Formats: sequence, structure tokens, C-alpha cells
Amino acid sequence: MSILIVTGIEGAHNCAESVKAQLGMDVEVAEGRKAALAALRRREFAAIVVDESIAECDQAAATAIWERAGLAIPLQINFALAGAARLIREIRAALHRREREQELARRAATAAIETEVKTTVAGLLLHSQLALSGVDVPSPVAEKLRVVADLARSLRQQLSEPGRESAESLHRAL
Repeated sequence: MSILIVTGIEGAHNCAESVKAQLGMDVEVAEGRKAALAALRRREFAAIVVDESIAECDQAAATAIWERAGLAIPLQINFALAGAARLIREIRAALHRREREQELARRAATAAIETEVKTTVAGLLLHSQLALSGVDVPSPVAEKLRVVADLARSLRQQLSEPGRESAESLHRAL
């Protein structure tokens, strides 16, 4: 993961070195819109920090950068007022927010998949039992339906075990 800093201030490279040392991430400095857009064409970034003065003076540049940012976290900071320490705090906080959001999204997706699987298993069990209760079921078909019902019952039991972190297990399996 790397960070793109878009600013024309003097000392930006020193600031980038501080960010790199503190966060352990590659940091690239672009001194304007053209350099930033070229960097965005070359690679993806975890975060893009645009100097507020660039964003205010050249709104078209800021818009072009944000549109090409992809999944990068967009940050706008006034480099004239903020030092490296504040920049590092802002980037760190944004990265932590992103991690939390991604974890919540993973958990929600896992729960949705788990619910879908449980519903499908319940349907398999119900329909196989209904088919077995029919009077004209040939013996070989009935045996296969019993196997399907037993498998569905076993799977339902595994998914319903108390104290089992089924959503986390399902997440790891995926």
C-alpha cells in the first residue's frame, strides 16, 4: 500500500519521509494535477492527500484527482497549517476507519451468506422429507432422498451448533 501526497509546498518530500517512517508505507509526492494524474495512472494508492490550497485554487484539478482516485481514501489537508504529525494522524485515522468499514462489510456479507445457506438447507430438508412421504416413491429414489435428507439434517445441525462461530467459520471457508 502506498500514499499519494499532492502539494506544491516546499518540504513536501521531508513530510513524505516522515509519513513513510511512521506508517511504514511508500509515499509519493506529486507537485500538481498533472503529476498526480500521472501517478494515479501508474498505480493504485491506499490514500490520496490533496493540499487544500490546490483544491481551492484549482477545483477542476481536485475533481479530476478524486474521480481517478479509485478506492483510495481521499483526504484534503491544509499543509500550511498542518505539520507532519497531524498529517500522519489524519492518514492513520482514515486507514483505521476504512479497516473498520471493511470488517463490518465482511461480517454483513458473511451473515447474509450464512442466512442464505441455512434457508437453502432447510428447503432441501423439507422437500426431501415431503418427497419421502409420497406413496409412489420407488425404492432406489427413496433411498437417495433419505441420503439427501440426512445430509441436509447434518448440515443444518452443523450450522446451528450453539457456541460455534458459524459466520466466522463460513467467512474463513470463503
